[in-house]
Amino acid sequence: MKIPGSPQTRIVLVYLVVGTLWIYFSDRLIAASLSTPEAITAAQNVKGWFFILITSAMLYLLVQEHFRTLKNKHRELVESYDQTIRGWIEVMDLRHHETRNHTERVTRMTVAFARLAGVNPERLERIARGATLHDIGKIGIPDSILIKPGKLDPDEWALMQTHPDIGRELLEKISFLRPCIDIPWCHHEKWDGSGYPRGLRGAEIPLAARLFAIVDVWDALTHKRVYKDAWPEEAVLDHIREQAGRHFDPGLVDIFIANYAEIKREAGVDSGLSHSPRSRPASSHAV
Repeated sequence: MKIPGSPQTRIVLVYLVVGTLWIYFSDRLIAASLSTPEAITAAQNVKGWFFILITSAMLYLLVQEHFRTLKNKHRELVESYDQTIRGWIEVMDLRHHETRNHTERVTRMTVAFARLAGVNPERLERIARGATLHDIGKIGIPDSILIKPGKLDPDEWALMQTHPDIGRELLEKISFLRPCIDIPWCHHEKWDGSGYPRGLRGAEIPLAARLFAIVDVWDALTHKRVYKDAWPEEAVLDHIREQAGRHFDPGLVDIFIANYAEIKREAGVDSGLSHSPRSRPASSHAV
């Protein structure tokens, strides 16, 4: 039978009931079975130690059960947050006319890349959420810019470059998502300092954003968009190599290229990409 009330109330009630019954019956048993003061004193000492041991074990089990319940509720809450995030992003992908499974694909690729790059496993969940939310700031960019098939004019490009700051402003207001800001805010920064929105350079760019930048460009180039055709896979890898030290962290480029097949395999990304000649179709939006 479950005792009603809060966890702390249940623990105190159980402790009071057990303690009261223990004292009542053990005192009666000692009084009935022993007659000398010495024997009664010795039995009371033994009874006291047994009481401490039994109630300690009982409290441990009760508290353990309480924390197990809290942990389960926390996990359910986190899962509901993640489901909500995935819902947001699916709607955004449809709105932006992204390729099928774009966000899920770059998230899996980034986590696999981060793991092979030696990132602490405790950070991978944060990186996964940041990758999932990488373009959340585009919610504030008009469709006429997001899916424009031609080249953006200077004013349109300036507006497009505000989406990382919009993403930061959105996520900073949600304490659960605040630790995931690095990728949405910084994944358009470049190793040589020519990126946006802040012009960060080198290791000033958070590691998660440097990892994601490589995967994001890989995905943008290997898949068809409304403003560009897909590049051949070999041409994309050549481009990533060429951009080491300019757009990308050169050390991470080496890791990505060396582990490319394993990253794709671990992320469950199919190999049905273009392997046609290495020429590069032109793109009208910057990646």
